Amino acid sequence: MPAQTLAHVIRGSTIESVHTGHIYVVDGEGNEIASVGDPSTVTYFRSAAKPFQALPFLTSGAADAFGFTLDEIAMACASHSGERIHVETVARMLAKIGMSESDLRCGVHLPFYSKESERMLREGETATQLHNNCSGKHAAMLGLAKHIGASTNDYEAAEHRVQKRILRCISDFTGVAEHAIAIGIDGCAAPIFAVSVAAMAKSFANLVFPLNFHPSSQAAVARIVEAMTTYPELIGGSERLDTMLMQAAPGKFISKVGADGVWLCGVLPSTRYPSGLGIALKVEDGDDHRGRPVVAVEILRLLGLLMPQDLPNVSPMPIKNRRGDSVGRVEPGFAFGTN
Repeated sequence: MPAQTLAHVIRGSTIESVHTGHIYVVDGEGNEIASVGDPSTVTYFRSAAKPFQALPFLTSGAADAFGFTLDEIAMACASHSGERIHVETVARMLAKIGMSESDLRCGVHLPFYSKESERMLREGETATQLHNNCSGKHAAMLGLAKHIGASTNDYEAAEHRVQKRILRCISDFTGVAEHAIAIGIDGCAAPIFAVSVAAMAKSFANLVFPLNFHPSSQAAVARIVEAMTTYPELIGGSERLDTMLMQAAPGKFISKVGADGVWLCGVLPSTRYPSGLGIALKVEDGDDHRGRPVVAVEILRLLGLLMPQDLPNVSPMPIKNRRGDSVGRVEPGFAFGTN
């Protein structure tokens, strides 16, 4: 099936544009719960893969060897907004592994949080790699390289032992053979992985319901889920979708965005969903700011995980002119019944 309409952009009373894409929802036992568009569409995880990129750091024993705390594990899974709490936490992670900001290989950009970027520019502060939204992930990769005795100056290279372990983890949780996973390079210079939307959903279902995994993996994913649900402010930050969603429904699910319109969610087991759920969304045009948040909130509402009043300014999302007047809205354009 082709991509289906997911959201309408409405100005006045006229639909001005649409966002199309694909949605897949699966429970922890592999049963399809809902599907929109074509879940066989292959695309990159982008940053939604971060829990799996952090997992070998735990299963190898590196996290315990370096004394990482739960908030530092959360930062390893984060696409953070470069606020002081994020920068300070990553700096602490690096200190624990005996490395520094200059050892990171993720590159530099200003904080995603506009107020912090504006403050830094106003006060003449220079951004460092600590402000990169992937710096926590890179700190954990660097720590894993050091722990296993691998080189630390090229830990992000696709052929490095760290990245090979991550690829194996992606394969295990998606059920896709390693040789069938396409590899690209992310904005932070680390490898990233392409699988189907359905396989992405399966991977997050396995995160929250790792029934068929080794006990050491089960223990590691439990720590990642606990870290993400305990510290949602670290996973994203002020005005970031992951943080807003997890704070709106504390302890119900883990949320992880990926660039170019990807969003993954793992719903923890509950009376309604005994084996949990894995949810995958791909907005086909790569939109991260209008279509994705509106559709993500609507999915969670349809599944009974958010109430209509929980995030009223996200879905429907108001469209404002330069004076701040509301002149339209972005609203969901799909529906599904759960199987």
